[in-house]
Amino acid sequence: MIVLPGNRRVRSTLHPDGFHGQHATPPYFEGWYVKLVSADRSTRLAVIPGVFMGQSGEYGAIDEAFVQVLDGATGRSWYHRYDASEFHADADRFDVTIGGNHFDSSGFTLDLPNLTGRIDVATPLDPWPVTVRSPGVMGWYAWMPFMECYHGVCSFGHSLSGELELDGVSHSLNDGRGYIEKDWGQAFPAGYVWMHSNHFTSPDTSLMGSIALIPWLRSEFRGFLVGIKHDGQLHTFATYTGAKTTLLEVDDEQVRWSLRARNGSTLHLVAERVEGTLLHAPIRTEMHRRVEETLDASVGVRLIDPLGKVLLDDIGYVAGLEVHGDTEKLLATTGR
Repeated sequence: MIVLPGNRRVRSTLHPDGFHGQHATPPYFEGWYVKLVSADRSTRLAVIPGVFMGQSGEYGAIDEAFVQVLDGATGRSWYHRYDASEFHADADRFDVTIGGNHFDSSGFTLDLPNLTGRIDVATPLDPWPVTVRSPGVMGWYAWMPFMECYHGVCSFGHSLSGELELDGVSHSLNDGRGYIEKDWGQAFPAGYVWMHSNHFTSPDTSLMGSIALIPWLRSEFRGFLVGIKHDGQLHTFATYTGAKTTLLEVDDEQVRWSLRARNGSTLHLVAERVEGTLLHAPIRTEMHRRVEETLDASVGVRLIDPLGKVLLDDIGYVAGLEVHGDTEKLLATTGR
């Protein structure tokens, strides 16, 4: 659990892209999801640097840093483990070093056994806005010190330049597109759906959506966060905004999710599921629960304003999608 003194907690909460774990007690994890897609979409990578501090289990407490990689083009993934002492991160901004790997707002240097090179961020990062009342994607829930998992969006989208060498083959990311988000806390939710794409026909459009089982005091509820950045405006549908989920259906082929905002705006999402790759995710004693994720899904988005005007009707490709855990309970549970 993250419980910080007053000023320190305020500072941490107002910098969701920075490192929150300096004073956390186990179990604790923190990871940044760095998505890299080439201009022709043939290179599709998710690089996830992070750190894990384990609660004592059968083999004692496990602490480790890591960089894991998902190759969307081949469906392979790698998990590179480092000693926790090789992890260094800034509390006030996105700046992470693990061994010879470095990630910050200017770009990413990779020094892994099969993936090396330098990718520069060619346009500024575009983070979810932070205010005292609503410090990022989680809204006022970010101020709650007992949440199981916290979430941040460091950039809805930005341009890339540079090259990476993967298994001896050079891959150009010039004019490519990136995305960065992060999670931190005690463990991933027991059941959740997460999706993201910023490859739409409409330029500079980006979607992030997540719905999950949220422990709350001695009970739990189904909470959700959705942000659509389109035409320079952020459209938010979230538990803390008073929005409601009017439909949530999950089967082997699709995720169908409809929402209604308090002002009457509606959002309809249809994600096409494809076979994914197993990634490592945190439980309270180790960093090795397996979660299936893909970078090859697609998400149909239809956004309608309160007067019935269609603001966006498009399909996002090269989409990240995870459907994990107790989905039956997720579908059956209601919101707060």
